[in-house]
Amino acid sequence: MTDSNNMAGTLYLVPTPIGNLGDITQRALDVLAGSEAIACEDTRVSGRLLAYFGIKNKLISYHDYNEEKRLPRLLDVLQNGGDVSVITDAGSPGLSDPAYRIIRAAIENNITVSPLPGANALIPAVTGSGLPLDRFFFEGFLPQKSGSRKNRLLKLVELEHTLIFYESPHRIAKTVADGLEILGDRNACIARELSKIYEEFIRGKLSEINELLKDRKLKGEIVLVVEGKNRKKGKTA
Repeated sequence: MTDSNNMAGTLYLVPTPIGNLGDITQRALDVLAGSEAIACEDTRVSGRLLAYFGIKNKLISYHDYNEEKRLPRLLDVLQNGGDVSVITDAGSPGLSDPAYRIIRAAIENNITVSPLPGANALIPAVTGSGLPLDRFFFEGFLPQKSGSRKNRLLKLVELEHTLIFYESPHRIAKTVADGLEILGDRNACIARELSKIYEEFIRGKLSEINELLKDRKLKGEIVLVVEGKNRKKGKTA
């Protein structure tokens, strides 16, 4: 069924910069300025962003722990003709961030959902990695515990797709070590602090990156990109 409630407002999914504020689009600014409500993860983070661009709106906190509580309020705005924008602290809503429930609720109520193109860490990481781009698989965050993380990696061993993971600075060394153990010594890349002053790409074999991380603690937002299985050779590249 297509969106058909012409009396309702529109639910906009608005990407926000992952670092460089110049990456926001003019359309995103126009949509945010015209929205009756903006649902965001952290009102302090989003408040600074909106203030920088001179946008004054009613921010509503919307995150993993209060989604069900906030849904009726957001739906009420939409059903009464107001537009609602969903943003995250950085990047595109729904990519390892809250958005799924409000999107589903809008669709079930025949409310138009309009996702805007824009900033995210996923695409810059894979395009800058130097690894194959024809097919890739976005896993998001792996489990925090090593045993569960290894079990999940085992399910990805046979994929030929380039693998993409989000990871935190304090777990990246363990994740690389587990990746080396389970996936084999594949080509990989760590993309760190994308679009920010200290943007960095660390490329090499998983074994090389593993050794580097024994002596170096990484900071900031991290994306790990790992080459998929090389089926022609019957082994990982």
